[in-house]
Amino acid sequence: MTVPRTDGQVPVAIEELAEWQRALRAQFPIITAHPELAYLDSAATAQKPQAVLDAVHTYLTTTNANAGRGTYTWANRTTALVEEARDRVKLFLGDPAPGRSTVHFTSGTTEGLRGVARDWLPWLLTDGDEIVVPVADHEANIAPWLETQRELAGQGVHIRVRPMPYQAASGDYDHTALAELAGPRTRFVAVSHVHHVYGADMNVHRIRRAVGPDAVICLDAAQSVGHLPVSVADLDVDFVLFSGHKAMALPGTGVVWARRARGPEFAPGGWAGTPNTVGIASLTAALDWLDAAGTDRIERWTVALAARLTEGLRGLDAYEVLGCQASLAADSPVQRRQGIVTLRHHAIDSSDLGFILFSHGFMVRSDQHCQGGAGEKTGSVRVSLHVHNTVEEVDRLLTVLASLG
Repeated sequence: MTVPRTDGQVPVAIEELAEWQRALRAQFPIITAHPELAYLDSAATAQKPQAVLDAVHTYLTTTNANAGRGTYTWANRTTALVEEARDRVKLFLGDPAPGRSTVHFTSGTTEGLRGVARDWLPWLLTDGDEIVVPVADHEANIAPWLETQRELAGQGVHIRVRPMPYQAASGDYDHTALAELAGPRTRFVAVSHVHHVYGADMNVHRIRRAVGPDAVICLDAAQSVGHLPVSVADLDVDFVLFSGHKAMALPGTGVVWARRARGPEFAPGGWAGTPNTVGIASLTAALDWLDAAGTDRIERWTVALAARLTEGLRGLDAYEVLGCQASLAADSPVQRRQGIVTLRHHAIDSSDLGFILFSHGFMVRSDQHCQGGAGEKTGSVRVSLHVHNTVEEVDRLLTVLASLG
């Protein structure tokens, strides 16, 4: 399938980055070992480059120990590794005032969000306050805030939950409606950076203007960190949470970046216990790799591939592409999808379509994708792309989808 050349648009990005992409693809052992398969599920978990695997092996064979209170070299090196990783996260996020922020390691984004909701948010809120919740985003960024509301109500503190307004046509946040919704009692706003179903950058940089200077903004960056540049200086948010495994580190490693600006300092409750030291070692290596690759170029590549995919899908009447319909064309001036394209076949169940695609060598996600109650009610197939994916894989996927009628 050929997409016409449009200067400044999709084909140009693909041509300019082709050699760079081939060199990076070669660094993923699991990808190069299975050329017959196309891994299209990076929104669920990312594959790991050799540099991350090497860092894990090196740590486990030279340094492995518990952090803190050790009187020997391995323990001291591990303690230093954990502290250096905190600084590395701040650097990666473009933290302009690292002395005024903290980094806490969790098992992932979900645990981090629950920690903010359980251990920090109740101290911010008083009776009559309001919080804004993104009811069509990932359930992990909805349920914790509702749990906090219920727990506070049991203590006689009544909090009003305001649903985040969305644009009906695109699924993006409606920043104008949000500005009208926010008021002097709006204390906390939960948002997602990139939507895990629609693939849209949710324009979080507009949230601060909409809600004012005093509201706390908590950013679920699970689908953006490792996929595009993330700058806490530009976004002006108070919390950034992400999962290491979606950013090419090992599973079980998550991050809560917290800025001491609005409300009390964030301190996770309970006894911290042993950190996931090998996961933290892998995270540092992953952030180093991503910086060297260039998250700006990774974004250009995955956006270009996603646009090539939607360009092909809009010519297949049997399919519906979820999210903004104005952004399907490869040369659309409307903001396009960040490497995530979710679709339905009008006659084939999404689970069946997932099995059919795997029989042709494509690994995709097929379900409702843990979307909140205000989101999609019918299952769909999600294709999520990363730097190791190729034009040939996208074109082959389109050929198979077209053959299904």
